[in-house]
Amino acid sequence: MSKPLRRHLLAGLAALPLAPARAQAPDFPDRPLRFIVGFPPGGPNDLLTRVIAPGIGERLGRTVVVENKAGANGEIAASFTAKSPPDGSVFMLASNGSTTVAPALNRAMPYDVRTDFIAVAPVGINPMLLVVRPDLPAKDIGALLALARARPGKLNGASAGAGGATHLALELFKAMGRLDIVHVPYKGGGPAMADLMAGQVDLYFGGLSTALPHAKAGKMQALGQTALARSAAAPDVPTIAESGLPGYEAAISYGVFLPAGTPKALVGRLHAAVDATVRSPDVVKKFVELGADPQFGTPAEFAAYVADDLAKWARLAKEAGLKAE
Repeated sequence: MSKPLRRHLLAGLAALPLAPARAQAPDFPDRPLRFIVGFPPGGPNDLLTRVIAPGIGERLGRTVVVENKAGANGEIAASFTAKSPPDGSVFMLASNGSTTVAPALNRAMPYDVRTDFIAVAPVGINPMLLVVRPDLPAKDIGALLALARARPGKLNGASAGAGGATHLALELFKAMGRLDIVHVPYKGGGPAMADLMAGQVDLYFGGLSTALPHAKAGKMQALGQTALARSAAAPDVPTIAESGLPGYEAAISYGVFLPAGTPKALVGRLHAAVDATVRSPDVVKKFVELGADPQFGTPAEFAAYVADDLAKWARLAKEAGLKAE
């Protein structure tokens, strides 16, 4: 090629308009990401968060720091996350206690789970156990339903506090079974189970990991669990749904959420990281040890589950006249 012709071609190329640069895909901030949990260290929410945080960080190529913002049944953490920048720097693990149960009981919430968050991925489900005093003449759910119907207003059911998960599990059991059982609220699960073992109350919905050892020791009877499927931690205990109340479900579910407005690309990447982490064998093993069963689903499937759960508890709260206390 002659030098004049080459110079001509180069000049022509320089005069051509530049092609627009391809938009760069959004990425997580190049700094530690904050994984928010709404309860103090040592509880189920905190333990599950710390089990999965390292795997999520490894898959995202970022350091993930667990940050406890305890108080108000997880509502402080949820409110903080909802107001955080939608850039992927802040996300949270929350149970349905703060995302669907509390809003169903209290309309004056500082956030709306339907509009202020993006449901990223389910993480796990922790069923409760329906346990009864050791000498109650009911050895299964069918017998308990028959006993309660034969003695309206005579049986009493403890809870760890009015408006909490154990109370709502009892109210759902009463509503679906058309039962008249007197609610006896306690200030925590410990005192409720102590009185159950002492025969002062008839039944209680307790956390699987705490109630199961007492049942195995003969201090109470475990009649059923509250998830739709039997937990791997208690495969010999039937579900309430399969034992006389089809469709009954009152488990504590956990999932990961981002602030609304976070780019879809970041939502997809965080979902993939969470999903792969929860499916890893070492995490599955740790979950079962904590009494939780791993859960999986797309962001759309998880969002639908959250909406259905909110509608269920709102309906129950209205029908039973329940309010947050």
